[in-house]
Amino acid sequence: MSEQATELAEQPARSTTDLIAAVEAIIFVADEPVTVRLLADILDEDKQAIEAAVEQLVSEYESRDGGLQLREVAGGWQIATKTQYHEEVRNFLKTRPSAKLSLASLETLAVIAYKQPVTVPEILEIRGVQSASAIKTLLEKRLIVTKGHKETVGRPMLYGTSREFLLQFGLKDLSDLPSIEDFEDLAGSIV
Repeated sequence: MSEQATELAEQPARSTTDLIAAVEAIIFVADEPVTVRLLADILDEDKQAIEAAVEQLVSEYESRDGGLQLREVAGGWQIATKTQYHEEVRNFLKTRPSAKLSLASLETLAVIAYKQPVTVPEILEIRGVQSASAIKTLLEKRLIVTKGHKETVGRPMLYGTSREFLLQFGLKDLSDLPSIEDFEDLAGSIV
């Protein structure tokens, strides 16, 4: 047996409690959501053990009914404050939401999120106004990315949302976007 294999064989197996604690610690200190694969690599554990540890953590956070939650965002896991406490946290930090966008940028982002991949002329057709400056802003904030060119006359650029979009809006993936029907119901109840 090699020296490294002997060292590994001598190390005691990590307890479930220790694994869960290690996963929680890594997720806590991470700047971005941490994938199960990365956790498995870092902790030298199999993916199923990490998934079980994450499920246990999610359950623990839900059952203690505290101000934090473990949530899946953009393909990874992160510890975040529960949405019902965002206002209190914001007041404590005395900051304003960091992703301030103009109404034109928000409209453009919504069109891109729901219709992607989409071209500038298609956005113009939906919004009825030019969107060049809004697209520039969204690209600068890395909320959208180019997705290639449409195979049509002039080969216009296609745009779609980015991983940063998922991070900023706290979405697991695009299926977490509210449905168009939800917006229609909301608009109907406001009017």
